[in-house]
Amino acid sequence: MSTSFGAFPGDGAHVHDSATRRRPRQVLCTSTVPLSESLDFWHDAVLAQLVGMDISAEGGTYAATMRTDHLGDLRISTVECDPGVVHRAPRFIARGDGQEVFVAVLTRGFAQVEQDDRVTELRPGDVAFFETIRPFRTRFPQRFQLKIFAVPRNLLGVTEAELRQITARSMRPQAGLATLLSPFMSRLADTSELYSGSAAEQLAGSTVDLLAAAAAQQLGAEPTGLPGADRVLLARIHRFIRWHLADPDLTPEAVARAHHISVRYLHRLFEGEGTTVSRRIRELRMQECRRELTATAAQGAGVGSVARRWGFTSTSHFGRAFRREYGTSPTEWLRHEQGRRSVEGDETCRSERR
Repeated sequence: MSTSFGAFPGDGAHVHDSATRRRPRQVLCTSTVPLSESLDFWHDAVLAQLVGMDISAEGGTYAATMRTDHLGDLRISTVECDPGVVHRAPRFIARGDGQEVFVAVLTRGFAQVEQDDRVTELRPGDVAFFETIRPFRTRFPQRFQLKIFAVPRNLLGVTEAELRQITARSMRPQAGLATLLSPFMSRLADTSELYSGSAAEQLAGSTVDLLAAAAAQQLGAEPTGLPGADRVLLARIHRFIRWHLADPDLTPEAVARAHHISVRYLHRLFEGEGTTVSRRIRELRMQECRRELTATAAQGAGVGSVARRWGFTSTSHFGRAFRREYGTSPTEWLRHEQGRRSVEGDETCRSERR
Protein backbone atom coordinates (compact mmCIF):
# COMPACT_ATOMS: atom_id res chain seq x y z
CA MET A 1 0.00 0.00 0.00
CA SER A 2 1.30 3.47 -0.84
CA THR A 3 -0.07 6.91 -0.12
CA SER A 4 1.12 10.51 -0.47
CA PHE A 5 0.08 13.83 0.88
CA GLY A 6 0.22 17.52 0.03
CA ALA A 7 1.32 20.45 2.16
CA PHE A 8 1.79 19.95 5.87
CA PRO A 9 1.70 22.92 8.28
CA GLY A 10 5.35 22.52 9.29
CA ASP A 11 6.68 22.15 5.75
CA GLY A 12 9.35 24.58 4.71
CA ALA A 13 9.70 26.08 8.18
CA HIS A 14 13.27 24.98 8.81
CA VAL A 15 14.91 28.39 9.21
CA HIS A 16 17.79 28.71 11.65
CA ASP A 17 18.35 31.91 13.64
CA SER A 18 21.45 31.62 15.79
CA ALA A 19 20.34 34.54 17.92
CA THR A 20 17.32 32.63 19.22
CA ARG A 21 17.22 29.91 21.86
CA ARG A 22 17.60 26.28 20.93
CA ARG A 23 14.46 24.63 19.67
CA PRO A 24 13.48 21.58 21.72
CA ARG A 25 13.86 18.10 20.31
CA GLN A 26 10.74 16.83 18.56
CA VAL A 27 9.66 13.20 18.75
CA LEU A 28 7.03 11.75 16.41
CA CYS A 29 5.88 8.15 16.78
CA THR A 30 3.25 6.09 15.00
CA SER A 31 2.34 4.46 18.33
CA THR A 32 0.45 7.67 19.20
CA VAL A 33 -2.24 6.97 16.56
CA PRO A 34 -4.45 3.95 15.75
CA LEU A 35 -2.64 1.27 13.74
CA SER A 36 -4.90 1.86 10.73
CA GLU A 37 -3.72 5.50 10.60
CA SER A 38 -0.02 4.78 11.14
CA LEU A 39 1.14 5.04 7.52
CA ASP A 40 -0.79 8.26 6.91
CA PHE A 41 0.64 9.71 10.12
CA TRP A 42 4.15 8.78 9.03
CA HIS A 43 3.75 10.51 5.67
CA ASP A 44 2.83 13.70 7.48
CA ALA A 45 5.75 13.32 9.91
CA VAL A 46 8.29 12.81 7.13
CA LEU A 47 6.89 15.75 5.16
CA ALA A 48 7.07 18.01 8.22
CA GLN A 49 10.62 17.13 9.29
CA LEU A 50 12.36 16.01 6.08
CA VAL A 51 10.76 16.33 2.62
CA GLY A 52 7.70 14.96 0.86
CA MET A 53 8.00 11.31 -0.13
CA ASP A 54 5.87 8.31 -1.04
CA ILE A 55 6.23 5.55 1.54
CA SER A 56 5.06 1.98 0.92
CA ALA A 57 4.87 -0.89 3.35
CA GLU A 58 3.39 -4.35 3.28
CA GLY A 59 -0.02 -4.51 4.93
CA GLY A 60 -0.51 -0.74 4.94
CA THR A 61 0.53 -0.24 8.57
CA TYR A 62 3.80 1.12 9.87
CA ALA A 63 5.75 1.24 13.14
CA ALA A 64 8.19 4.14 13.14
CA THR A 65 9.73 6.83 15.32
CA MET A 66 11.54 10.05 14.41
CA ARG A 67 13.58 12.26 16.73
CA THR A 68 14.59 15.66 15.34
CA ASP A 69 16.91 18.23 16.86
CA HIS A 70 18.50 21.46 15.59
CA LEU A 71 22.18 22.23 15.99
CA GLY A 72 23.29 25.51 14.46
CA ASP A 73 22.51 25.33 10.75
CA LEU A 74 21.92 21.58 10.91
CA ARG A 75 18.69 19.67 11.37
CA ILE A 76 19.40 16.16 12.63
CA SER A 77 16.77 13.42 12.47
CA THR A 78 17.03 9.82 13.66
CA VAL A 79 14.42 7.52 12.13
CA GLU A 80 13.69 3.95 13.23
CA CYS A 81 11.23 2.25 10.89
CA ASP A 82 9.67 -0.94 9.65
CA PRO A 83 10.77 -2.36 6.26
CA GLY A 84 9.47 -0.44 3.27
CA VAL A 85 10.26 1.72 0.25
CA VAL A 86 10.58 5.50 0.21
CA HIS A 87 10.41 7.42 -3.05
CA ARG A 88 11.18 11.08 -3.53
CA ALA A 89 9.02 11.52 -6.63
CA PRO A 90 9.13 14.47 -9.10
CA ARG A 91 5.74 15.79 -7.96
CA PHE A 92 7.14 16.39 -4.47
CA ILE A 93 10.20 18.14 -5.88
CA ALA A 94 7.94 20.49 -7.86
CA ARG A 95 6.62 21.85 -4.55
CA GLY A 96 10.05 23.28 -3.80
CA ASP A 97 10.67 21.73 -0.37
CA GLY A 98 14.18 20.46 -1.19
CA GLN A 99 16.23 23.27 0.31
CA GLU A 100 18.86 21.02 1.86
CA VAL A 101 21.20 18.16 1.05
CA PHE A 102 20.82 15.05 3.21
CA VAL A 103 23.88 13.25 4.54
CA ALA A 104 22.85 10.03 6.26
CA VAL A 105 24.54 7.29 8.22
CA LEU A 106 22.83 3.89 8.40
CA THR A 107 23.25 2.49 11.90
CA ARG A 108 20.99 -0.57 11.67
CA GLY A 109 19.61 -2.70 8.82
CA PHE A 110 20.35 -2.56 5.09
CA ALA A 111 19.33 -0.21 2.29
CA GLN A 112 19.42 -0.05 -1.48
CA VAL A 113 19.69 3.53 -2.74
CA GLU A 114 18.94 4.75 -6.27
CA GLN A 115 19.70 8.27 -7.49
CA ASP A 116 21.27 9.91 -10.55
CA ASP A 117 21.33 6.61 -12.49
CA ARG A 118 23.30 4.83 -9.78
CA VAL A 119 22.37 2.09 -7.34
CA THR A 120 24.31 1.31 -4.18
CA GLU A 121 23.83 -0.76 -1.06
CA LEU A 122 24.26 0.72 2.40
CA ARG A 123 25.36 -1.44 5.30
CA PRO A 124 25.55 -0.45 8.97
CA GLY A 125 28.11 2.35 9.37
CA ASP A 126 27.93 3.51 5.74
CA VAL A 127 27.41 7.20 4.96
CA ALA A 128 25.70 8.55 1.82
CA PHE A 129 24.68 11.87 0.24
CA PHE A 130 21.09 12.40 -0.95
CA GLU A 131 20.12 15.30 -3.22
CA THR A 132 16.57 16.44 -2.43
CA ILE A 133 15.94 18.39 -5.65
CA ARG A 134 16.19 15.22 -7.75
CA PRO A 135 14.25 11.96 -7.39
CA PHE A 136 15.62 9.12 -5.31
CA ARG A 137 14.32 5.76 -4.13
CA THR A 138 15.49 3.74 -1.13
CA ARG A 139 14.45 0.19 -0.30
CA PHE A 140 14.74 -1.13 3.26
CA PRO A 141 14.22 -4.93 3.37
CA GLN A 142 14.26 -5.07 7.17
CA ARG A 143 13.68 -2.78 10.11
CA PHE A 144 16.32 -0.05 10.10
CA GLN A 145 17.74 3.02 11.82
CA LEU A 146 18.99 5.99 9.79
CA LYS A 147 20.49 9.23 11.11
CA ILE A 148 19.95 12.09 8.66
CA PHE A 149 21.79 15.42 8.68
CA ALA A 150 19.95 18.07 6.65
CA VAL A 151 22.58 20.59 5.50
CA PRO A 152 21.85 23.90 3.71
CA ARG A 153 23.26 23.21 0.27
CA ASN A 154 25.30 26.41 0.04
CA LEU A 155 27.41 25.36 3.04
CA LEU A 156 28.89 22.26 1.40
CA GLY A 157 30.94 24.22 -1.11
CA VAL A 158 30.07 22.00 -4.08
CA THR A 159 28.24 22.80 -7.29
CA GLU A 160 25.09 21.02 -8.44
CA ALA A 161 27.14 19.16 -11.05
CA GLU A 162 29.63 18.02 -8.40
CA LEU A 163 26.86 16.96 -6.05
CA ARG A 164 25.38 14.82 -8.81
CA GLN A 165 28.64 12.84 -8.83
CA ILE A 166 28.54 11.82 -5.17
CA THR A 167 24.90 10.83 -4.59
CA ALA A 168 24.04 7.13 -4.22
CA ARG A 169 27.62 6.24 -3.37
CA SER A 170 28.39 4.55 -0.08
CA MET A 171 31.23 5.85 2.09
CA ARG A 172 32.30 2.83 4.10
CA PRO A 173 33.99 3.38 7.48
CA GLN A 174 36.97 1.20 6.59
CA ALA A 175 39.01 3.96 4.96
CA GLY A 176 39.34 7.72 4.52
CA LEU A 177 37.26 10.33 6.27
CA ALA A 178 34.38 7.87 6.68
CA THR A 179 36.31 6.16 9.49
CA LEU A 180 35.89 9.39 11.47
CA LEU A 181 32.64 10.62 9.95
CA SER A 182 30.46 7.56 10.55
CA PRO A 183 30.89 7.19 14.34
CA PHE A 184 30.97 10.98 14.77
CA MET A 185 27.63 11.49 13.00
CA SER A 186 26.04 8.63 14.88
CA ARG A 187 27.18 9.90 18.28
CA LEU A 188 26.31 13.51 17.52
CA ALA A 189 22.78 12.55 16.45
CA ASP A 190 22.34 10.81 19.82
CA THR A 191 23.66 13.71 21.91
CA SER A 192 22.82 16.85 19.90
CA GLU A 193 20.22 18.08 22.39
CA LEU A 194 22.93 18.35 25.06
CA TYR A 195 24.68 21.27 23.36
CA SER A 196 23.56 24.88 23.41
CA GLY A 197 24.81 28.40 22.87
CA SER A 198 28.19 28.97 21.27
CA ALA A 199 29.19 25.32 21.83
CA ALA A 200 26.29 24.16 19.63
CA GLU A 201 27.11 26.77 16.98
CA GLN A 202 30.79 25.88 16.86
CA LEU A 203 30.07 22.16 16.84
CA ALA A 204 27.64 22.61 13.95
CA GLY A 205 30.25 24.59 12.02
CA SER A 206 32.86 21.88 12.56
CA THR A 207 30.38 19.23 11.43
CA VAL A 208 29.61 21.12 8.23
CA ASP A 209 33.35 21.46 7.57
CA LEU A 210 33.78 17.71 8.03
CA LEU A 211 30.87 16.93 5.68
CA ALA A 212 32.28 19.36 3.10
CA ALA A 213 35.66 17.63 3.37
CA ALA A 214 33.96 14.26 2.85
CA ALA A 215 32.23 15.60 -0.27
CA ALA A 216 35.59 16.85 -1.56
CA GLN A 217 37.17 13.46 -0.94
CA GLN A 218 34.34 11.76 -2.81
CA LEU A 219 35.08 14.07 -5.74
CA GLY A 220 38.73 13.06 -5.65
CA ALA A 221 39.92 16.50 -4.58
CA GLU A 222 41.83 17.74 -1.59
CA PRO A 223 39.43 19.78 0.56
CA THR A 224 41.81 22.76 0.66
CA GLY A 225 42.19 22.69 -3.11
CA LEU A 226 38.51 22.42 -3.97
CA PRO A 227 37.20 25.57 -5.72
CA GLY A 228 34.31 25.68 -3.27
CA ALA A 229 36.51 25.56 -0.16
CA ASP A 230 36.47 29.33 0.18
CA ARG A 231 32.69 29.28 0.11
CA VAL A 232 32.62 26.78 2.97
CA LEU A 233 35.01 28.93 5.00
CA LEU A 234 33.06 32.08 4.20
CA ALA A 235 29.78 30.47 5.29
CA ARG A 236 31.43 29.47 8.55
CA ILE A 237 32.66 33.06 9.04
CA HIS A 238 29.16 34.43 8.40
CA ARG A 239 27.78 32.12 11.10
CA PHE A 240 30.49 33.25 13.51
CA ILE A 241 29.73 36.92 12.85
CA ARG A 242 25.99 36.45 13.41
CA TRP A 243 26.61 34.61 16.66
CA HIS A 244 28.97 37.30 18.01
CA LEU A 245 27.17 40.44 16.82
CA ALA A 246 26.56 41.56 20.40
CA ASP A 247 30.29 41.54 21.18
CA PRO A 248 31.68 45.10 20.82
CA ASP A 249 35.12 43.58 20.22
CA LEU A 250 33.97 41.82 17.04
CA THR A 251 36.49 43.19 14.54
CA PRO A 252 38.10 41.84 11.35
CA GLU A 253 41.16 40.97 13.45
CA ALA A 254 39.03 38.98 15.92
CA VAL A 255 37.20 37.16 13.10
CA ALA A 256 40.46 36.26 11.34
CA ARG A 257 42.05 35.07 14.59
CA ALA A 258 39.06 32.83 15.38
CA HIS A 259 39.39 31.12 11.99
CA HIS A 260 43.18 30.89 11.95
CA ILE A 261 43.57 32.99 8.81
CA SER A 262 45.20 36.35 8.08
CA VAL A 263 43.20 39.57 8.03
CA ARG A 264 44.33 40.05 4.43
CA TYR A 265 42.89 36.67 3.43
CA LEU A 266 39.66 37.49 5.30
CA HIS A 267 39.28 40.73 3.34
CA ARG A 268 39.89 38.86 0.09
CA LEU A 269 37.05 36.46 0.89
CA PHE A 270 34.64 39.36 1.37
CA GLU A 271 35.78 41.13 -1.79
CA GLY A 272 34.03 38.39 -3.74
CA GLU A 273 30.76 39.45 -2.10
CA GLY A 274 31.26 43.12 -2.95
CA THR A 275 31.53 44.21 0.68
CA THR A 276 33.95 44.36 3.60
CA VAL A 277 33.99 42.56 6.92
CA SER A 278 33.37 45.74 8.89
CA ARG A 279 30.53 46.82 6.65
CA ARG A 280 28.90 43.41 6.93
CA ILE A 281 29.11 43.48 10.73
CA ARG A 282 27.67 47.00 10.81
CA GLU A 283 24.82 46.10 8.42
CA LEU A 284 23.80 43.07 10.49
CA ARG A 285 23.93 45.04 13.72
CA MET A 286 21.81 47.79 12.18
CA GLN A 287 19.27 45.24 10.95
CA GLU A 288 18.98 43.70 14.41
CA CYS A 289 18.66 47.10 16.10
CA ARG A 290 16.02 48.24 13.66
CA ARG A 291 14.14 44.95 14.03
CA GLU A 292 14.14 45.27 17.82
CA LEU A 293 13.17 48.94 17.76
CA THR A 294 10.33 48.14 15.35
CA ALA A 295 9.06 45.30 17.50
CA THR A 296 9.05 47.42 20.67
CA ALA A 297 8.08 50.81 19.20
CA ALA A 298 4.72 50.79 20.96
CA GLN A 299 6.45 50.36 24.33
CA GLY A 300 8.90 53.19 23.70
CA ALA A 301 12.08 51.14 23.42
CA GLY A 302 15.29 52.74 24.73
CA VAL A 303 17.59 53.46 21.80
CA GLY A 304 20.74 53.31 23.90
CA SER A 305 19.96 49.94 25.49
CA VAL A 306 19.11 48.39 22.10
CA ALA A 307 22.33 49.76 20.58
CA ARG A 308 24.48 48.37 23.39
CA ARG A 309 22.71 45.02 23.18
CA TRP A 310 23.93 44.67 19.58
CA GLY A 311 27.56 45.66 20.03
CA PHE A 312 27.56 49.45 19.59
CA THR A 313 29.84 51.06 22.15
CA SER A 314 27.79 54.23 22.62
CA THR A 315 24.50 55.85 21.64
CA SER A 316 26.34 58.48 19.60
CA HIS A 317 28.24 55.78 17.68
CA PHE A 318 24.97 54.03 16.93
CA GLY A 319 23.30 57.31 15.95
CA ARG A 320 25.97 58.14 13.38
CA ALA A 321 25.84 54.64 11.91
CA PHE A 322 22.04 54.69 11.79
CA ARG A 323 21.95 58.06 9.99
CA ARG A 324 24.50 56.86 7.43
CA GLU A 325 22.44 53.74 6.77
CA TYR A 326 18.89 55.14 6.82
CA GLY A 327 19.23 58.90 6.37
CA THR A 328 17.65 59.81 9.71
CA SER A 329 18.48 59.55 13.39
CA PRO A 330 17.23 56.56 15.38
CA THR A 331 15.18 58.87 17.64
CA GLU A 332 13.46 60.51 14.65
CA TRP A 333 12.86 57.15 13.03
CA LEU A 334 11.45 55.68 16.23
CA ARG A 335 9.16 58.71 16.71
CA HIS A 336 7.90 58.28 13.15
CA GLU A 337 7.37 54.54 13.72
CA GLN A 338 5.39 55.17 16.91
CA GLY A 339 3.24 57.75 15.12
CA ARG A 340 2.60 55.38 12.22
CA ARG A 341 1.51 52.62 14.59
CA SER A 342 -0.77 55.02 16.45
CA VAL A 343 -2.49 56.02 13.19
CA GLU A 344 -2.84 52.38 12.14
CA GLY A 345 -4.33 51.56 15.54
CA ASP A 346 -6.89 54.37 15.25
CA GLU A 347 -7.87 53.23 11.76
CA THR A 348 -8.30 49.67 12.99
CA CYS A 349 -10.56 50.82 15.82
CA ARG A 350 -12.72 52.88 13.45
CA SER A 351 -12.94 49.95 11.07
CA GLU A 352 -14.04 47.61 13.87
CA ARG A 353 -16.70 50.09 15.05
CA ARG A 354 -18.17 50.12 11.55
